[in-house]
Amino acid sequence: MEKKHNKYRITLEHLHSPKDLGLNETIDFEFENHDEIFSIIERIKANNPFENENQATEFALGLKLFSEVMIKNRNHELFEELMPAFGSFMKKLKASVKEGNS
Repeated sequence: MEKKHNKYRITLEHLHSPKDLGLNETIDFEFENHDEIFSIIERIKANNPFENENQATEFALGLKLFSEVMIKNRNHELFEELMPAFGSFMKKLKASVKEGNS
């Protein structure tokens, strides 16, 4: 049976601290997402919403990590007020990405 989700691994490595605290922390974790995140990152980068390719990647990745947790926990009281606004935001984002690639 084929899984319904894509599986990813993220490795986040601390490279520098302005206070030079000597932090060399790394976190590595795996997660599943219903979307193909690499294609979403490419579409948002192509739309260039922030005129900075790194920020477009940060935005896309952060949004997909956050939204998947919210979807999996949609009945959690923490997301109660956010869900309607987030739905509107996602519709607006999807429309702008489609327009940007036309």
